[in-house]
Amino acid sequence: MTGTATLLRHFLRRDRWQLLWWTVGATVLYWSQAVSVDGLYATQAELDRAAAGMQGNAALVAMAGPARALNTVGGQVTWQATAFGAVVAGLMSMFLVARHTRAEEESGRDELLRASAVGRFAPMTAALATAGVGNVLLGTGVTASLIGYGLAVPDSLALGVGLTGCGWLFSATALVAAQLSASTRAMYGIAGAVIGLAYVVRAVGDLGTSALTWLSPIGWYQGMHAFSGVRWWPLLILVFATAALTTAAYAVFDLRDHGAGVLAARPGPARAGTSLTRPSGMGLAWRLQRGAALAWSVGLALTGLAYGSLGNGVGALIGDSQTARDLMTGSTGDLIDGFYGTAMLMLALMACGFAVSSALRPRTEEDDGRVEALLATGLPRAHWLLGHVAVTIAGTAMVVGAGGLGLGVGYALTTGDEGAVGRFTLDTLGYLPPVLVLAGLTRLLVGLVPRAASAGWLGLGWCVVVLLFGTLLGLPGWVQGTSPFDHLALVPVEPFRWGPFVLLLLVAGLLSGAGQLAFTRRDVR
Repeated sequence: MTGTATLLRHFLRRDRWQLLWWTVGATVLYWSQAVSVDGLYATQAELDRAAAGMQGNAALVAMAGPARALNTVGGQVTWQATAFGAVVAGLMSMFLVARHTRAEEESGRDELLRASAVGRFAPMTAALATAGVGNVLLGTGVTASLIGYGLAVPDSLALGVGLTGCGWLFSATALVAAQLSASTRAMYGIAGAVIGLAYVVRAVGDLGTSALTWLSPIGWYQGMHAFSGVRWWPLLILVFATAALTTAAYAVFDLRDHGAGVLAARPGPARAGTSLTRPSGMGLAWRLQRGAALAWSVGLALTGLAYGSLGNGVGALIGDSQTARDLMTGSTGDLIDGFYGTAMLMLALMACGFAVSSALRPRTEEDDGRVEALLATGLPRAHWLLGHVAVTIAGTAMVVGAGGLGLGVGYALTTGDEGAVGRFTLDTLGYLPPVLVLAGLTRLLVGLVPRAASAGWLGLGWCVVVLLFGTLLGLPGWVQGTSPFDHLALVPVEPFRWGPFVLLLLVAGLLSGAGQLAFTRRDVR
């Protein structure tokens, strides 16, 4: 363990901004639910009627978890935030552990580090401790924000501590994945699959087979029953499982070769569909990003399916809160159209996650040193980047369209309106331009200031803040207008307008073109 403390300090300093933003994001996720519930339901009677509609909806239970104490603010926070909060903690843990273990081995930096006076287990111990500290920060932020809002201290503490425990367990699963895989990408696949499986198993268990719920770490977290009779013993399951997985990770690490994984790497084809000696990088770009595009498409299709399965019963879900109805319907008064218009907007915002990450992929390839090898062939740098741009555009359209397709299929299965499939898909695709604007902004950052390219995520964060809190906080119209989504009509509540649609497409093209030009004029890192 020699050098563990020094490495831990270095890792924490290196990740300080990531830890800050992950903590802020998780804290806002929980705190905003309390704010929105208080803002939407003026009386207890309104909340009681809305809770009755939510509790009996199988789709919402599958998405969020078991419905307990939904007629209280704390119960709503627990129900709406815990499943997604656990996923956030899992993703943060996966990225942190991967960055300091498998990614360092893959780049060769870990081998150089081990040539100094550093113990064999020090790097992975420091990496695990970094993820542990990050999860403590997440839990502390959630607990402090809910207590500061005025919710009960023991239950708020249970939500925060449970989130930390869930994050610790996913840190241990990521550490195991780092020993099994031979590449960072494969590690992400294994660790991400564990997080997704935990969510799905929990959903199936909550819908009927309760025994399955207790096979999922997310089910253990929600089993602490915060704000509905808090109990602490499920936390022990998280702790013991974390200890067992950590022990297994160390045992496997002690047996495997450095730089290798237990699962042998499988070589890919020699060609990526398009020869790299031709002026095109499309084939390689698609091969690099196709897994993410397909995963995002499936995820948004399932999310849209859950929204659409509400059918025409959204009135019971919203309750009789006038504020909620005003936010959904605007000036039309049509609650169903308002709900599905908002659902399409939410799906488009989720799709921005793929668009921004896809626009950042060229920067990742550049940082890892693979671009120089490609440009040493007959592939011009402009054509290489154009291949990634084409994949971003096509992949974003596929992800947005999949969300709309799932929404239409869910609605059609519930109501029998088969025409909703095509209608909802086309209406959701109407939000493609603002999603591409965020991708274009990210690409401009990659071209102009590559070190600050990750700031593209701030654009997405701002759009989410404007959508969720713009009206409730009374933000001025010009402030809300800084979000590209604010300029489009809320279809089907409002008629589609071609003007803003075309204008945003032009803006996205200009941003992307400027980023392309800037990239061709600067040095490759």
